[in-house]
Amino acid sequence: MVALSFGVFLVLFLGACLVSPAQSPESSAISLPTELRLQAPGWWPTKGEPARGAYAGADACADCHELKSEAQEQTGMAHAAARAADSKSLHEHDHLAFQIGPYSYQIVTEGPKSILTVSDGATSLSADLLWAFGSGHMGQTFIYRRNGKLYESHVSFYAASGVLDITPGHRHSIPANLEEAAGRIIPPEEAGKCFGCHTAASTTKNEFDPRDLFLGVTCEACHGPGAKHVAAARAKTEKRGSGLILNPSQLSRVDYVDFCGACHRTWQDVMGQPGGVSIFNVRFAPYRLENSKCWKKGDARITCVACHDPHKPLVHEPGSYDVNCLECHVAVAREKKTVIRPGAACPVATKNCVTCHMPKVSPPTLHSAFTDHAIRIVRPGSPYPD
Repeated sequence: MVALSFGVFLVLFLGACLVSPAQSPESSAISLPTELRLQAPGWWPTKGEPARGAYAGADACADCHELKSEAQEQTGMAHAAARAADSKSLHEHDHLAFQIGPYSYQIVTEGPKSILTVSDGATSLSADLLWAFGSGHMGQTFIYRRNGKLYESHVSFYAASGVLDITPGHRHSIPANLEEAAGRIIPPEEAGKCFGCHTAASTTKNEFDPRDLFLGVTCEACHGPGAKHVAAARAKTEKRGSGLILNPSQLSRVDYVDFCGACHRTWQDVMGQPGGVSIFNVRFAPYRLENSKCWKKGDARITCVACHDPHKPLVHEPGSYDVNCLECHVAVAREKKTVIRPGAACPVATKNCVTCHMPKVSPPTLHSAFTDHAIRIVRPGSPYPD
């Protein structure tokens, strides 16, 4: 008999117990790996079981949800992927260059084409870029095809500095050869996951096929395929609670954060990956949120959507989040705490709460500062908490 580690046993046990979040809003009390979530019945982001015909497209959603649809189209999620030919970053920076060891890189954009060329001084390798992943606010990573296989470019564009640098997750050591310098092969299973978080309907009937996808995180990426829902709504035959479309607001707080974590990484996803414990995990807001002291107290209001409306563009003004903090904290020390607002008043300031309690963190080589969602009292000189 093979002995199982406690971690493996726990994952298997939770997988056996997991039920559809759509059926049971209180389905879990702790974070679960996304892989287990995808094995459960019902919709979950990045799931690839439905057929392509099950999707209606965002335009159909707009027929009834016009205002939400128009606002959602302006979000970063809606622009999580683009054809390279439509990449604003590439057109605004039509000649990008980078050097590592003997390898020189160029991405030259002329008209609808963006071509990546890597040279070692003697020979070179070129590839037409096909997709650009990322809205461009922080940067973009590029995908190309070579010899029938998809590759992730070894270099990405970083918006803050306007330069190319090594793609997150790639090694910073000098590549072993020209092909490795250009990029890495994306295994089919991984390609499905990457496209699943940046597009909709790229995997259908559990087969990855990017030819007929919807670019960006569209309505159906979160609410599930909507063709039946749209047909019933148009025929005026749909009843409340029919299950034809998923309303994530019915999920428990843990399920909701894991729901967003399907792409932004759940607590279990981060802890289960090599190198998960490092400053680079500041990018994974669900994981960081669940490390917060206030999260561990169990307040059902503390979820991603308590501060972020997925149908609206991300707000970057720090003071705009004060009202969210004051949902749980009293504003001044003389104000009496209540069951609704059990949090103490900040003794230092009364505005711009997130600038102190959710500080910006800049991981090395990423050319960007990320808001740390591990809500806490930050001590001067204290190390990054993990």
